[in-house]
Amino acid sequence: MDLNELAFLNAPIGLAILEDRVVRIANLRFAEMFGAPAEDFADTPLARVYPSAQEYERIGERGLEVMRESGRYEDERVMRRLDGELFWCRVRGQSVTPDNPFRRGVWSFVDLSSERPVVELTPREREIAILTCQGQTSKEIGLELGLSYRTVEAHRARLLEKFGARKLPELVAKFSGMPL
Repeated sequence: MDLNELAFLNAPIGLAILEDRVVRIANLRFAEMFGAPAEDFADTPLARVYPSAQEYERIGERGLEVMRESGRYEDERVMRRLDGELFWCRVRGQSVTPDNPFRRGVWSFVDLSSERPVVELTPREREIAILTCQGQTSKEIGLELGLSYRTVEAHRARLLEKFGARKLPELVAKFSGMPL
């Protein structure tokens, strides 16, 4: 095994080479994080580790749009281990085929579950939570998701309640795992 293979296989974060959103090869940390031996992920659609098909589609559309501009994408989202457990994950990707961003890329995955517990959220609440953590206002989120800002505010109010937060900064701190 050469040094590049050794580094990829044993990196302290989950790494995967994706082609058209299908895992071609994954390292040991990725396998541990999602709950199967690394070889079990070869030629596996990434949809297998999303909470739902709708979230897979929605995040894919958003990611492709961003990657067409920069070749890179990153977010924090809820993912699903193979045993069904949901967890927060920081995901970053770099396309190596800029003319077709999802054709081939290198992606990293960091398990945030020790910093941020999963609270049962609807797919829409998860979207709004992610965009809120990115610093977007209710109006900006509404424009991006095709919702009125009042609808976004209603979702944020439910998020405040679910997370036991009094104000938006406290909610964002809980999302990000920062001490309060």
